[in-house]
Amino acid sequence: MDLQTPIKEAGSLYKKYAARLEKLGIKRLYDFLYHIPFRYEDYSLISKIAEVQAGETVTIQGTVIEIKNEYTKNWKRLQKAKVQDETGTIDVIWFNQPFLINVIRKGDSISLSGKIDWFINKLTMQSPEYEVTRSTETIHTGRLVPVYPETYGVSSKWLRRQIYNLISNSKQKLLDHIPYPIIENNGLMELSESIEQVHFPKTLENAITAKQRLSFDELFTVQLSAMQRKAEWEKNLIGRQFSIAKFKKNIETFWNKLPFTLTRAQQRAVREIFKDLAGKKPMNRLLEGDVGSGKTVVSAIAMYLARLNGYQSVFMAPTEILAQQHFNTISNLLSPFGVKVGLATGSKKLQISNVKSQINTNNQKSKQTKNWKLEILVGTHAVLSKTIQFDNLGLVVIDEQQRFGVEQRALIKQKGKNPHLLTMTATPIPRTVALTIYGDLDLSYLDEMPKGRKVIKTWLVPQQKRNNAYEWIEKQIKDTGNQAFIICPFIEESESMQTVKAAIKEYERLVVEVFPNLNLGLLHGKQKAKEKDMVLDAFRKKKIDILVATPVVEVGIDIPNATIILIEAAERFGLAQLHQLRGRVGRGDKQSYCLLFTESKGEPTIKRIKAMETMHVGAELAELDLRLRGPGDVYGTMQHGTPLLKIASFSDFSLIEKAKKEAEKIFPKLSEYPFLQEKLKTITIKQISPD
Repeated sequence: MDLQTPIKEAGSLYKKYAARLEKLGIKRLYDFLYHIPFRYEDYSLISKIAEVQAGETVTIQGTVIEIKNEYTKNWKRLQKAKVQDETGTIDVIWFNQPFLINVIRKGDSISLSGKIDWFINKLTMQSPEYEVTRSTETIHTGRLVPVYPETYGVSSKWLRRQIYNLISNSKQKLLDHIPYPIIENNGLMELSESIEQVHFPKTLENAITAKQRLSFDELFTVQLSAMQRKAEWEKNLIGRQFSIAKFKKNIETFWNKLPFTLTRAQQRAVREIFKDLAGKKPMNRLLEGDVGSGKTVVSAIAMYLARLNGYQSVFMAPTEILAQQHFNTISNLLSPFGVKVGLATGSKKLQISNVKSQINTNNQKSKQTKNWKLEILVGTHAVLSKTIQFDNLGLVVIDEQQRFGVEQRALIKQKGKNPHLLTMTATPIPRTVALTIYGDLDLSYLDEMPKGRKVIKTWLVPQQKRNNAYEWIEKQIKDTGNQAFIICPFIEESESMQTVKAAIKEYERLVVEVFPNLNLGLLHGKQKAKEKDMVLDAFRKKKIDILVATPVVEVGIDIPNATIILIEAAERFGLAQLHQLRGRVGRGDKQSYCLLFTESKGEPTIKRIKAMETMHVGAELAELDLRLRGPGDVYGTMQHGTPLLKIASFSDFSLIEKAKKEAEKIFPKLSEYPFLQEKLKTITIKQISPD
């Protein structure tokens, strides 16, 4: 059978399981081979019945001389068999599996793997894996047995049988798409052998070597796919080279009038962006930096250069709160230089800096909107409206780009006929992840905070000091007039998580029991946009002392007077997200504080959270989280839809580097390798593709 056959067309057995298998990412027969075990049961010790001892995990092989259903004193049904080999007899029991007497019959040759223990004063094998044997080779017993990711109705045992059958019948069809010199130079196992050994290894070392080969494959093809996307991006340039030398004095004037000095990291990022904008290929760059590192200023300089060159820019943000904040910042920076900046969101009229009138995007025709002569438009997805047209769009800036869908990002690009693209993120991304996910982007990193910013003092507060912490917060607010955030992971209480504080109930408790003399506000994702705006406006105007909120405040809220953030259930957040939440304070020159609470008493959890006390660089915290928790908890793309990497790990930095170097060497000669080109057609990473 062809390995590319869809599961639904592979016969009645597979058709029955198609919907369940799709949940595991198995849509074709081929996908079975890449459904990799996450561990192995070691049933390789084969013992004679007379030699078994209590506590051992062994495999015994013999003949069934009896099997029947029995009832215990408590009327629980068990299945009891007697198995004999040339050295003796042993009892074998299972609980509540009455079907077994129709599967295992008297006289069958059987292989059993499991633990030997005492049962009613007799050495017995309890609930073992079993296999009626008709040949010398076993699948479920007597070897290293693979255990797979499962779903309801699809067991490891069922998967094991299908994968074994496919491997036995498909070796000739597994053509190696990796060129042989790469396999040889990197000491990789051949593909057919690696598939066989990762599923049914002779030794654990073989399993590790096989998985290394398949991990390399995955990283290598992802890198090549990224290079293809980058080449595709660059080939359609229509001559948008920006002049820099011509406007050198304008840029210098702009820099000199800034109310602050750019950090060295910002200056480096600006140089890298200017080099892209002046080049013959369209820019496709990711600007990464912690909250408050000055990404917006860097993008404003790029948009000013675009305006000097006669091009328009659009700046897209994921939320109205963030769009409004960016509009204010960019307007303040560029309006003094005569730049017209507009704001478009779903619920507000379109505002234009330096222009008194307001235009409602819902009531105006495209002809009117086309003639605004806006030089920069800031907004949410509302900037994608058909009523908004651009005469000469040359630069697109997308903030927190992973929060936008692929279609939205593609649509904004189309409005400008291949403009330059600058994407920005405050999400701390480990270097290994950036190298893999963003292989088609050039990367600029702001690893320096503006001068005057103080390190946010961070403490993991013991439970017994909770009341002391509340008293300290109230005193700080009364003595200094500063404000505070209290963050809860959920909006409402859940029956399954009653110990985890929820924002609504915690707000009610804090108002009555803890801070009756202060003004508290509540902010969460279920509130309407108008209600959120009213709460934030009151907080900004200091009418609210403490804002109780969910992580909805993680991005886009800038309150310089807020100097304290208390985070409940800190163990429920990754370090990168805790770091972003911490970034809600420390926005000005005042000393700020972050208090972390957890109900957990586990040593690994406490150690992980305490890292926040001494580490203040987002990328470093993300790297630590990657090592401690794995990629699924670190990066959003791993939590929604199909994971980017099914086999390889983001934490395997040396293998990522190796795969990247080999991909760079072979990419110029890709047309010489048809098998590899075919393989690349199967690589889709739509959920993280920047275009």
